[in-house]
Amino acid sequence: MSSPISPRCATERRVLLGGLLAVALVRPAGATPEALAGAIHDFTGGVEPRPGGVTLDIPALVENGNTVPVSIEVESPMTEADHVRAIGLFNERNPLPHVLTAKLGPWSGAARISTRIRLSTTQRLVAVAAMSDGSYRVAETNVIVTLAACVEG
Repeated sequence: MSSPISPRCATERRVLLGGLLAVALVRPAGATPEALAGAIHDFTGGVEPRPGGVTLDIPALVENGNTVPVSIEVESPMTEADHVRAIGLFNERNPLPHVLTAKLGPWSGAARISTRIRLSTTQRLVAVAAMSDGSYRVAETNVIVTLAACVEG
């Protein structure tokens, strides 16, 4: 014969199960347009980036968001006096708005980076280049994703 569960033990089990269920259902907060703007603001230190001089190359329609090729190129002579210090890539809907930062300098030879990223859904991507004179340049594009990545469950 089994002994009955005490009321205190039953309450503790309900609290534990409720907590585990809450943890299982909570997803990481996704980036938002506001978070995107904040991440870009942090990257630029509040300096408004101006359009032009940056090419963001990514397919406009992505069948699978798990591995998306992206290239960023910035017009610059890459000399000691005039070069790109960094390139940042930002997104609007992934779990984190700041995808990457690549540090560059005159030794880089060319201000060009290529990588693959994951995209959780259809969204806007923004590339920002930090120039040696303290200015920032920007390019952005919208990408349609038919099979999302970064989504659990």
